[in-house]
Amino acid sequence: MATAVAARKKTRYAAPRATYGNVAYDLDYAQTAARPLHGGEEVLQPRPLVRPREQTVARPKVRTREAGRVSPFAVVGFLAVGVFAILVLMSYIQITVLSDDIAGLKTELTALQNQETKLRVQYELAFDLASIEAKVTSDGSMVKPQSGQILYLDLSEPDSVTLFNDKEKPLEGVEGALAGIREVFENVVEYFK
Repeated sequence: MATAVAARKKTRYAAPRATYGNVAYDLDYAQTAARPLHGGEEVLQPRPLVRPREQTVARPKVRTREAGRVSPFAVVGFLAVGVFAILVLMSYIQITVLSDDIAGLKTELTALQNQETKLRVQYELAFDLASIEAKVTSDGSMVKPQSGQILYLDLSEPDSVTLFNDKEKPLEGVEGALAGIREVFENVVEYFK
């Protein structure tokens, strides 16, 4: 019997797998196929379940660092962050105050625009042209024009323009070149006087 157990241990994992497909692999298939199912010569006793040994891991001892001094750069950094936070808060306060002022100015602008339209209407009603004409013609300071005083313009012809030039025509050729040089010379002399 000891030889059968030893043979089984040797061939337990070395046996080729005889099943394929959806059948689960049985590593002891070759051994169980050779044994009779019930009442045979060899009866295997169930093996007791053994827990695997747990290995304890020893932690290495770590030295702890002693508390050191506070870095001046850290202090300056925290102070800078605090100052910047205060500046951001101040800018938010200024933005809210300005937005409130803008809202107030917009309401004031709409009120002034309404007042402007009312004053324009009053101004137009104050100067009624019919009443002014009746008043001025009644006291004789203004008279309606007579038919001889009315002139009519005929604009049916196209516009034409005549330019009058006081300057003489420029000289051409050698005479024009000499006149140009003389003019430049006179301008230079007048500049330095």
